[in-house]
Amino acid sequence: MVESIARVRHIRVTPQKARRVVALIKGKQAEEALAILKFAQQSASDPIYKLVESAMANAQVKAGNAGEYLNEQDLYVKNAFVDEGTTLKRFQPRAQGRAFQIKKRTSHITVVLSTPEAADVAPAGKKKASK
Repeated sequence: MVESIARVRHIRVTPQKARRVVALIKGKQAEEALAILKFAQQSASDPIYKLVESAMANAQVKAGNAGEYLNEQDLYVKNAFVDEGTTLKRFQPRAQGRAFQIKKRTSHITVVLSTPEAADVAPAGKKKASK
């Protein structure tokens, strides 16, 4: 089983918008996730697309170092989540000498790709014996 992680930190996408895009790809096959992200209209889909590609490349390198064969068709998005990063605070002038605060939010996005384990891929008709 190969598991690879890719992270991007301090990306200038609000966490709320990034979470909507990440929810589209959770549990999907990696190739299918790339297709979804390629045609998603949200602006957060571009950095997440690059992140999934990076995680796929990390899996290839990890499998190569371990001497294993990795088929990219076997990879799926095991977990993907978005954490809130630092918030840049800017001020915009308003009427009568006032200042208006603008919060430019950033995100930390993590994608975990994995290959299914042999125990997870049991034949559909058979169940494990319970004690």
